Amino acid sequence: MSRTCKNCKTKFEPQYNSVQSVCSFECALEDGKKNRDKKWKKEKKVRSEALKTNSDYVRELQVIFNKFIRLRDKDNGCISCNKPLSSKYDAGHYYSTGSYPELRFNENNVHAQCVFCNQHKHGNLLEYRIQLKKRIPVEDYVALNMMKGHPRKYTIPELKALKIKYKEKIKML
Repeated sequence: MSRTCKNCKTKFEPQYNSVQSVCSFECALEDGKKNRDKKWKKEKKVRSEALKTNSDYVRELQVIFNKFIRLRDKDNGCISCNKPLSSKYDAGHYYSTGSYPELRFNENNVHAQCVFCNQHKHGNLLEYRIQLKKRIPVEDYVALNMMKGHPRKYTIPELKALKIKYKEKIKML
């Protein structure tokens, strides 16, 4: 009964027992090393996941959320200057994440913005406000203003759920 070696993929006849999966001692050592490396990678992933803090999850979610905003608004133009967006643009917050962390992941608070307006004009808030009122319904704008000032700290399970939600939304775009 001929078999194919798990390591070197050559054909061989089992010599030691019927469940032999490698052709030689050298291949057995190599196969063991590969299995040990795979196990270590899995273990390392589990350990690093267990060591993550709330801030780590917020950072990961921010990247995914910003990607969603960029994809959602790619055809709308800059929220501040209304110019077409170039190849590089930001997900600009109307209310900053430092002052209003509770609005960090609010879709009505974040829109695509050219790098110049976001980083050099500090968001160009007057124009942002004018365009924002055109893009979102009045009741959403009022709700956005009502939400600010009510501190909220996301829990890790909430952050994980939001991460899944925005990954799904990205797939749908």
